[in-house]
Amino acid sequence: MRINRLTSQFPDAVMVHTPVHVSWLDQVEIFFSIVQHKVITPHDFAGLDQDEDRLIAFERRHNETTRPFGWKFAPADLEDLMAGSSDTSRRSATPGSDHQPAPPPAVA
Repeated sequence: MRINRLTSQFPDAVMVHTPVHVSWLDQVEIFFSIVQHKVITPHDFAGLDQDEDRLIAFERRHNETTRPFGWKFAPADLEDLMAGSSDTSRRSATPGSDHQPAPPPAVA
């Protein structure tokens, strides 16, 4: 099995199984986009030491202030969206969320 070979070759590696329905790379891309727009821009610094200091400061602040994202789109919302239903009475909140269903789209 590939995982066993990998584990035996790299015993300190930690295998992390990511959900198949969500791309963890999307989260990495979002983080680097934030870094690019808020921390480092081209021709912004005189040297690598200054870049490193600014990145480390951003990482510390980001880790201190970041909070989990509360997903508010319930399976029933998706079913309604796919069915084109405007019946919001079926829509239910995801357990533990403060979900408020969006109003149905206006019909022209």
